[in-house]
Amino acid sequence: MATQLRDIQPEPGLLEQCATAVAACDAYFAAARERVGEAVSANGMDAEQYAAHGLAWTKVYVESLREMQAWGARLDDAGGFGETERLILEAAFAEYLSRLAGGLPMSQGEVIRPHDLYVDDNALHAFISDPAVSRLTRTGWTAEKKRRLAELIEDGRFGDWGLEDDSLEMIRDQFRRFSDEVVKPDAQKWHEKDELIPLEVIRQVAELGVFGLTVDEDYGGLGMGKVAMCVVTEELSRGYIGVGSLGTRNEIAGELIQMGGTEEQKQKFLPKLASGEILPTAVFSEPNTGSDLASLTTRAVRDGDVWKVTGAKTWITHGARADLMTILCRTKPEEKGYKGLSMLLGEKTRGSDEHPFPDAGIDGGEIEVLGYRGMKEYTLSFDEFEVKGENLLGEEEGKGFKQLMATFEGARIQTAARAVGVAQDAMETALWYAKDRKQFGQSIYAFPRVYGKIAWMAVEIMIARQLTLYSAREKDAGRRCDLEAGLAKLIGAQVAWATADNALQVHGGNGYAIEYDISRVLCDSRILNIFEGAAEIQAQVIARRLLG
Repeated sequence: MATQLRDIQPEPGLLEQCATAVAACDAYFAAARERVGEAVSANGMDAEQYAAHGLAWTKVYVESLREMQAWGARLDDAGGFGETERLILEAAFAEYLSRLAGGLPMSQGEVIRPHDLYVDDNALHAFISDPAVSRLTRTGWTAEKKRRLAELIEDGRFGDWGLEDDSLEMIRDQFRRFSDEVVKPDAQKWHEKDELIPLEVIRQVAELGVFGLTVDEDYGGLGMGKVAMCVVTEELSRGYIGVGSLGTRNEIAGELIQMGGTEEQKQKFLPKLASGEILPTAVFSEPNTGSDLASLTTRAVRDGDVWKVTGAKTWITHGARADLMTILCRTKPEEKGYKGLSMLLGEKTRGSDEHPFPDAGIDGGEIEVLGYRGMKEYTLSFDEFEVKGENLLGEEEGKGFKQLMATFEGARIQTAARAVGVAQDAMETALWYAKDRKQFGQSIYAFPRVYGKIAWMAVEIMIARQLTLYSAREKDAGRRCDLEAGLAKLIGAQVAWATADNALQVHGGNGYAIEYDISRVLCDSRILNIFEGAAEIQAQVIARRLLG
């Protein structure tokens, strides 16, 4: 697969061109925001939903390019901006600039074009005719560059993450080995048999410190930041999304208690969560409310020393095996909407296959799902299920929604990292298959429509990874990052699905066979656009933030 190096050497000042292109993107976005804001002011958000959500997706693309340029600059400063990284950077700018100018996909069949954002001809022309934008669009992702990048990643090296921290690199190596040696060999079996992840694997995950990764050291955790959490989550999810998601419930429960709990609640629960002694589950969603949490009807009534919970919940992950439920419910029925909601820490007995919900006042049933199977999903019904009175989070009623919202940044960052890990798994699976599969006398990786798909996977996964790591760095720095976390979650989920879909296409008919791993990865990737905020809801939240 030798390539003529003619025409694929980077232009002088590539990083400077990228910086100039980002400035042009900012000007284009500012023009779009002004025009969409005018339309929303005149007609309302619902009437202008396509434009508003398109603005959110435009922001995704602009910030993705900004972080890619910053990634390249960091690597250049460290002397690690090699040929693979240069080609990835050029390709990212070429494709995303083209989409901004011509049409960017919100989903299959929903493409937002400049006129959908009410961008006038002058602003669009200024963007397209910017010299850096024009050059990168024309020269950044040529046939020769696709071929060369495919050669460079053929051995499984997909570019430097730019972590700038040797300890993070060591953590990444440790969890990559764990996924390869412990998780990957059995992931397909767990999926096909719809089995719970074995407790022995959970024990090993706990021993590696995953459950206490971001819990303060004072409460038995490792006290690490969200960047470390992203590195760990991505590598575990690369092995199997179920294992990568084991820590999600601990992240949510740990943050709820760490940020909103009393000192007694922290001392009681956090050390056990961090060690894996107790497993938590999030009990928020209800059958008829979806993302409209203000309409929750599950109620809790104080009766002496206990709260009695009554109502129905759904999509409860790891519900039977969990020991602790974080239950969002209504304790103040006279307060409508969010103000009447409180968070309870409901302790329960860990269930078995024979008796999944052995406690009085709680029952449930399994929801059979396409993928994301290692922890199982449940519906729950509460009939005066008792929660200790002291387990009202923070010992404050009416704070439940606010307490939950405080965890959304971390949860969405973690979901973005899960998405990148699933995408990485899909790409690696496609690469190994394409190299091994022989057709017409040669490996199918020799064909442009095959290696081109996989080369683009490497590019877009790096884009999603860098935006995710950026949002994590913002969180670690103590800055508000709900916008950044939402952007990372949107692009990560889309990249995971696109990568898995194309990886299955590389497998051809074999990809549709259950015995091949990629069939599982495709099913697993689809959920990422739905949980932790469906893409449409996420775009709505981002649009409201952008438009003030």
